[in-house]
Amino acid sequence: MGAEEPPSAAAAAAAAEDEAGKRTGWRVKAAVALYVLALSAFWLGLHWDFRYKALSKAEEGLVCMCEERARMLQDQFAVSVNHVHALAILVATFNYEKQPPALDQDTFADYTARTSFERPLLSGVAYAQRVKHADREAFERQQGWIIRTMKHEPSPEQDEYAPVIYSQETISYIEGLDMMSGEEDRENILRSRETGKAVLTRPFRLMSNHLGVVLTFPVYLVDLPPHAKEEDRVAATAGYLGGAFDVESLVENLLRQLAGNQELVVNVYDVTNHSDPLVMYGSEVPLGAPSPSHICVLDFGDPFRKHHMICRYRNKPYVPWNAITTPSGLFVIFMLIGYIIYAAWARYDSVKEDYRKMEALKKRAEAADVAKSQFLATVSHEIRTPMNGVLGMLDMLLDTELKTTQRDFAQTAQVCGKALISLINEVLDRAKIEANKLELESVPFDLRSILDDVVSLFSSKSREKKIELAVYVSERVPEILLGDPGRFRQIITNLVGNSIKFTERGHIFVQVHLADHSNLATEAKVEPVVNGTNGHNDETTAISSSVSHNTLSGFEAADSRNSWENFKFLLSHETSQVPYGTDSDNVTLVVSVEDTGIGIPLHAQCRVFAPFMQADSSTSRNYGGTGIGLSISQCLVELMRGQINFVSRPQVGSTFTFTAVLKRCERNAVSVSKSALLHPLPSSFKGLSSLLVDKRPVRATVTKYHLQRLGIACKSVATVELALGVLSGRYGTLLNSMHRKQPSLLLIESDSWGLKMDIPLRTRFLEMKQNGCESVFPQVILLALEESDKMKAKYAVDYVITKPLKASTLAACIFQALGISITQANKEKHHGSDSLYGLLLEKNILVVDDNKVNLRVAAGTLKKYGAKVKCVESGKDALELLQVPHEFDLCLMDIQMPEMDGFEATRHIRAIEAKAHEQADDADSSEADSMARKAKWHLPVLAMTADVIQATHEECTKHGMDGYVSKPFEEKQLFQAMKKFLGPSTSS
Repeated sequence: MGAEEPPSAAAAAAAAEDEAGKRTGWRVKAAVALYVLALSAFWLGLHWDFRYKALSKAEEGLVCMCEERARMLQDQFAVSVNHVHALAILVATFNYEKQPPALDQDTFADYTARTSFERPLLSGVAYAQRVKHADREAFERQQGWIIRTMKHEPSPEQDEYAPVIYSQETISYIEGLDMMSGEEDRENILRSRETGKAVLTRPFRLMSNHLGVVLTFPVYLVDLPPHAKEEDRVAATAGYLGGAFDVESLVENLLRQLAGNQELVVNVYDVTNHSDPLVMYGSEVPLGAPSPSHICVLDFGDPFRKHHMICRYRNKPYVPWNAITTPSGLFVIFMLIGYIIYAAWARYDSVKEDYRKMEALKKRAEAADVAKSQFLATVSHEIRTPMNGVLGMLDMLLDTELKTTQRDFAQTAQVCGKALISLINEVLDRAKIEANKLELESVPFDLRSILDDVVSLFSSKSREKKIELAVYVSERVPEILLGDPGRFRQIITNLVGNSIKFTERGHIFVQVHLADHSNLATEAKVEPVVNGTNGHNDETTAISSSVSHNTLSGFEAADSRNSWENFKFLLSHETSQVPYGTDSDNVTLVVSVEDTGIGIPLHAQCRVFAPFMQADSSTSRNYGGTGIGLSISQCLVELMRGQINFVSRPQVGSTFTFTAVLKRCERNAVSVSKSALLHPLPSSFKGLSSLLVDKRPVRATVTKYHLQRLGIACKSVATVELALGVLSGRYGTLLNSMHRKQPSLLLIESDSWGLKMDIPLRTRFLEMKQNGCESVFPQVILLALEESDKMKAKYAVDYVITKPLKASTLAACIFQALGISITQANKEKHHGSDSLYGLLLEKNILVVDDNKVNLRVAAGTLKKYGAKVKCVESGKDALELLQVPHEFDLCLMDIQMPEMDGFEATRHIRAIEAKAHEQADDADSSEADSMARKAKWHLPVLAMTADVIQATHEECTKHGMDGYVSKPFEEKQLFQAMKKFLGPSTSS
């Protein structure tokens, strides 16, 4: 009891994982620290490498520039020495070789002054003659002055003297001075005559305050060989030529000529005494400082004197930016690489754990998805099954004799049931879209008939609200198209349904054009139109005005592109023989649904296509709806490779426009099995003409569109007076355009019935006849939004057609107006093969369903159209009845049944048929008889299910079925599903 329980294996494993994780964490931290230190050392090494290379390059540049300056300085100094040497030769030639001498002080001064440009760096030149002590007295008498020292005192006695006898005018003050009176000068003179070379003094300040040196060159009496002895040179010495050399000017001129002078500091030193160098040019900077610097040895021709040029940068060379940026960049890159590796490693560890969790979550999600699909299928089935019974019983109830009140109650219940089914369909469509299970059909259909069906669906609503509902399809739109008619109808129904819901006055106008011709109308005037207000930035400017507009009803429309001018432009292109712009089989339609309703508030326009979203809470409260229709429409349009957008202005209206890519289909290419989707119009009216009175050109164009579909030529005028003028022959031009035929019909819009129409038209016709007009007067038909009986009693007309217009309603009224009997035609049509009655008459049909109510509904619906129906409640009972041979023409099979579902029952049926085929093949019979039996023994099986999620065409085909019909039944759906199996082509 007191002992603690040992930890479980899971806890131990978790503790071991934690400990291992801690150790791994410390290892990772240590590795990161070492990595950072290594990168820091790498940064320092790379930085110093770049720094060293940059400084080395700077030193190389310094050496090059310094050597260049030293070389040029030596060259220029050598040029100056050569000029002095030449002057020495001149003195020797003209003063000693000529007798008497051809040179005197004036000549020397004049010559040196005139040739001073050759010696710009010499401040002056002078010649000192060698005088021995024995010759001093005679020399002084000859010159007329005594020899003086540098201090201008009489020269003391010495072995020899070197008084200046010739001097340049600039230094004439040294005439008579003994150049050997100074110790350094004496040494220089003695060295120059012994070596025969130019000798330099130490640097000193010249009269110009520049630093300079004195250049001394010996003058010999005779030419001496290059290797003459010192004794011979001394004996041959006649005098000495000297010149003051301006070193500072020489260097300044040199640096001024060279580039980079601002970068360098140049110093020239006399380093004969290395311990005490003398500055010849530049500031007093100790040798070798600052670093970096470069020393060049200068050779001025005096072997005793040594000179150096020291060059350095004026400013210490900067460390280049790449010595910082490059190492830093590489440091950052490697740090990022290290971080990526670290993050990848950490992510790898995290992903391993997440993967384990994701696997578990994936299994749960897959199970949830399966559960969701199963839930939707079950909900659909469980709701549709009783709704099938409700709507089916109501449909059969309406076929019985009921009182008016009872029929109204039944019809109201039927409408509510259909609304519930529609809501369920929308939710299931959204589920299909989210599951990517929504696929489009590709069957031939008549677009104009679909739009007529939509008009029929909303005709009662539009009449209740007294709003114009009209449809116009361009003549260039092909008559038959390939596509999904159900989904196309769903889009139009959603858009028109929203317009009906939110419109209380004005009109709803549906237009269909080809994309390339629709663009023609807007090319000339392009406006910035996106989802929204068509250029209106706020609700104040977007609100409609009370001015009448040239639209279908006279109320302003939201999209200015749908104006009468653009509409008229499109009509002109329709009448012209302009071919369609492409040879492709694809047809791109542009469909617009325009209304003059309440519009969409600006703040809500961004979420119009979001599912289950409405403008505000009052919308659903006042108008109803789930907010899912536009979202589904957008998805369907995208599946049709199109786009949908809108223009809306509050209190003006909305215009929704979408495109859809369909395919062309010729009528003669439509197979017999698919001809049920086409609805040909009667051809009895071809050759007739009519006259229309309508003051609104858009509405008149719509009416002419419906008349032309029936083959009736139509011309329109704005007033009844103009129409009477046409009938009386006053407007011959208009009659000419009608091939001079009197119109058989006179159609008048109710709002064009003016005040002068109080007099019955028959009276006006009688007056016209008395005036000699012998024409047959047309039937007068009024086009109105109100009920026909009320309008016919109110106006003096023959017939009233209640709008909205559609071809079938218009044809029926014209049949009646012209006295053409259509009873027999309708009866033949009802009993012909193109109706459900003609399709099911005397056909044996087996219905399999476990729900007794559904059996009663299915049997009642089929028997109503003349079929012989046999009902069973299980798949096993159906197999007993379908043993070959049997007499059934078709089987409607429920999918979800106990014991044996519809798919399994169908597989058994196909197995029975296959066995019968094998037995037929084994029998000794002709091939034709065998094929006939095989065709007879294949029973068409249609799935009869309320599950519209799973019971797709592919699913049914996979299990051997031939198609499916969804509950509750609709006549058109049954007809389309059974046409291919029970039609005339099958029976033949």
